[in-house]
Amino acid sequence: MPLLETQALTLSYGDSLIIDELHLQIPEGEITVFVGSNGCGKSTLLRSLARLLKPQKGAVLLDGKAIAKSPTKEVARSISILPQGPIAPEGLTVLQLVKQGRYPHQNWLQQWSEEDERMVVKAMEATKIKEFADRPVDSLSGGQRQRAWIAMTLAQGTDILLLDEPTTYLDLAHQIEILDLLFELNEQEQRTIVMVLHDLNLAARYAHHMVAIHNKQVYMQGKPEDIITRKMVQAVFGMSCEITIDPLFGTPACIPHGRGRKITDAKRANAVF
Repeated sequence: MPLLETQALTLSYGDSLIIDELHLQIPEGEITVFVGSNGCGKSTLLRSLARLLKPQKGAVLLDGKAIAKSPTKEVARSISILPQGPIAPEGLTVLQLVKQGRYPHQNWLQQWSEEDERMVVKAMEATKIKEFADRPVDSLSGGQRQRAWIAMTLAQGTDILLLDEPTTYLDLAHQIEILDLLFELNEQEQRTIVMVLHDLNLAARYAHHMVAIHNKQVYMQGKPEDIITRKMVQAVFGMSCEITIDPLFGTPACIPHGRGRKITDAKRANAVF
């Protein structure tokens, strides 16, 4: 299982410094979730881990080797990334999309092989989209479309999967469907999965390891039950809250303060939820 880490990683867009000398090691074979306020650099950091963004200083290392110095296809055989809100060309079928995941394994000496075919079929079965193979991607529902894109990243055959907000724009049922799928992939195949998520409660439920990004650095990292505190939420998100326990999973649950409709104690006692 390859080890992914950063050393004094500094990232910027133009003159705007986004990440400043960040040191981070991604736990192998676990689900890691990046959390933080909008614009804190979560997605930028994820892109740099996939070599889509060149560091200003420092490095991203894969098994001790700087990925910036590695051939693109070599990196793509170890790390796959699903960016936020990907768009498929009009008319592209699910099967055609998933097959694109095998591109890093192709060259002028090696064309489409039995192994390529096996990996595509396996990815479509794992994501339960084989029945949609001949359907255009843009004709699918949001959840089905996201499963198709995840199938493409699985077909790539990498040990490390990076996903930028894979539940964005999905309703709650489809969010759980996608996160359950990723959780099963991790459990069954020990894939190292790194995600950016906005929902702290879902992040706490699915993550083995959580990294809170704030002020261009790692503010805190560890098991969700160790780092999700009122102090962390206030510092990272600027929000007051209460922290309780999810009654189904025993993971931390964040209840934000704010305005809203309140019911009386008498009505609460008689309420059925």
